[in-house]
Amino acid sequence: MNIYVSNLGYNVQDEDLKSFFTAYGEVSSAKVINDKFTGKSRGFGFVEMPDDAAAKKAISELDGGDVDGRPLKVTEARPKEQSSGNGYKKSW
Repeated sequence: MNIYVSNLGYNVQDEDLKSFFTAYGEVSSAKVINDKFTGKSRGFGFVEMPDDAAAKKAISELDGGDVDGRPLKVTEARPKEQSSGNGYKKSW
């Protein structure tokens, strides 16, 4: 299951994000998204866990949890919407 994590502190790195979830089960990957121009964290990331039950437990227990004084928002990631290529979302 792919998990979306937001409201991360700007000093959180990939390994930190992974460590938040390893207590709940195997983590396939953890990636904090960085700004492509500045290289600084954008404050959100994604975690992939192969076991859906472990992922759901992690989501329920970590959502709203405090990390560095910031309440995490943890949800199941939604697939990215496809665009038509012209900057507008498809509406059909």
